[in-house]
Order: sequence, then C-alpha cells, then structure tokens
Amino acid sequence: MKCRIVTPGGLYREAECSILNVKTIDGERGILSNHMPLVTMLEIGKMNFVSDQGREEFAVSGGMLYFQGNVATILTDAIEAKDEINLDRALAAKKRAEDRLNAKDENLDIRRAELALKRAINRINVKG
Repeated sequence: MKCRIVTPGGLYREAECSILNVKTIDGERGILSNHMPLVTMLEIGKMNFVSDQGREEFAVSGGMLYFQGNVATILTDAIEAKDEINLDRALAAKKRAEDRLNAKDENLDIRRAELALKRAINRINVKG
C-alpha cells in the first residue's frame, strides 16, 4: 500500500509500505493492505511503517488519517522522522512547557502548555 504524509508545507513523504501503525483517538491501530476505508483522528504519538528501508519511526503531532483504495493519507501539522529529531531541542521544549505549567500564571493557556509538553515528550520518546 502507499503511505502519503502531507503537512501544511506540502507533501512530506510518500512510500510503499506493508503496515502502518498509528495512535488514534480510539487507540493504537495497525493498517494493512486492503483494509476497509477509514477516516480517523490521530493523537500526538509515535507512528511507524515498514517499507523497503525497514521500520521507519516518526513523531506526529496529531492530525487525520484517511485510508481508501490501499492509499493511507496522513494530514498533520507537524511530523519528524526519528533521525530528524534534535534531542537537545526536544528536552529544552519539555523544560519550557514544564516551567510554564509550574509557574501557576493565571494568564497561562493551560491546554496549550499541556499540548506543548505532550509533543516534547513524544519527540523524546521517539528519539529514544
């Protein structure tokens, strides 16, 4: 099957794969060839697929998965392959988000800070 990853900047990646694993709002899903049509929302989490190059891992910041006709299209605001993640930057983002949450500032957008923390932790976990 074909996996297409699209960001606001355009086509990020396109690959032939045998299985696609994603974290959806309903839990973890493994998509194989000839899966029934599917539209689902993605959570912030790890995504991976198996291609000719082996298992490729990504940190996804949420989005949407659309599967039909053996084409999986992933629409996301941000995605990074494991080898693209800068661990120092991810650790710094985690610390900034934790500091914001611990500051107890009444003007703080708590949901935004929590999502920033979740994205940073996801990137750290994917990097290993």
